[in-house]
Amino acid sequence: MTEVSDADVELVQLLTPEGARISHPRYAFTGDDEMIKGYYRDMVITRKIDTEATALQRQGELSLWASCLGQEAAQIGSGRAMNDQDFVFPTYREHGVAWCLGVEPAKLLAMFRGVDLGSWDTVQTRFHLYTIVIGAQTLHAVGYAMGVERDGHVGTGDPSRDTAVIAYLGDGATSQGDVSEAMVFASSYNAPVVFFCQNNQWAISEPMERQSRIPLYRRAAGFGFPGVRVDGNDVLAVQAVTAEALERARSGNGPTFIEAYTYRMGAHTTADDPSKYRLSAEVEHWRLKDPIERVRAYLTRSGVVDHEFFEAVDEEAQRVATELRRLCLTMPDPELAELFDQVYADTTPYLNEQRAGFQEYQASFAEAADGGQA
Repeated sequence: MTEVSDADVELVQLLTPEGARISHPRYAFTGDDEMIKGYYRDMVITRKIDTEATALQRQGELSLWASCLGQEAAQIGSGRAMNDQDFVFPTYREHGVAWCLGVEPAKLLAMFRGVDLGSWDTVQTRFHLYTIVIGAQTLHAVGYAMGVERDGHVGTGDPSRDTAVIAYLGDGATSQGDVSEAMVFASSYNAPVVFFCQNNQWAISEPMERQSRIPLYRRAAGFGFPGVRVDGNDVLAVQAVTAEALERARSGNGPTFIEAYTYRMGAHTTADDPSKYRLSAEVEHWRLKDPIERVRAYLTRSGVVDHEFFEAVDEEAQRVATELRRLCLTMPDPELAELFDQVYADTTPYLNEQRAGFQEYQASFAEAADGGQA
């Protein structure tokens, strides 16, 4: 079986690990240094939220947390490439994208704390609920994209109307049948969707080389649409590549598959121990490509900012983390009967009957307790 060497793979990069700006024949970052400073802030705050949430889980305050440590550039670059009407279907670790779209970090923690089903406003934020079932969100995204196209929100030439949909997935999800089915329908119906794959090298403990003999972005050709691999630790390149793919979708030219080549520096989730299946040398190799340090190096070497800027960002991130901890520890227990309100937009008679039965059952415990005291 013939394997593809690294020399045969094109990787879009606009900012080197050392913080030097470079050019690419097709893609260009059109933003200014103020925008890059904003990306740096986004990434630092995202990492601080991630670190705080991991600590809260270790202290027993969250049932689970899926870290995005090391993937901040992939998430911020793509999140900041969207227009106001674009819609996101995430997995369960797109905390940086959620930050970009205005989802309150405490809402994410409430879900992992088990006191909330994910109650952020999906219409206002354009950020769908987290999806735990691996790859299922790609089907949701394509279905939504097909609806957007049929509603006349694609290819009109009106930048305030034309809409794209972006589905996030990991490298492991590409081995799921749902993803293949989603890409078949996306191609067949020319759906305005971007498949954004964060290839972080590991599907829990399964390495990438056991999942695919070719780079993931090349799979798109078999479905009939373009694929591109971008340096997922380069926030400028991610923004440029994603912006073009989203505009292609909005214009009515169909789907694109983006492989953001990055690395999960932490565990798959807090239930995982990566030291059991990967070498520490591999982790250290990728630490040298840290997406935050890359932008910090650029801002420093170009003289765009001084030390006070970095201190101010760190202080803001700490304030966000401190408030996040306070909100997490003071979250009220849920009212379990509200579960029935979250199933359909219009509650059915059958669900009302179920809710009444549940409430009667729940009340019986209080009655039993009162009887015992009497």
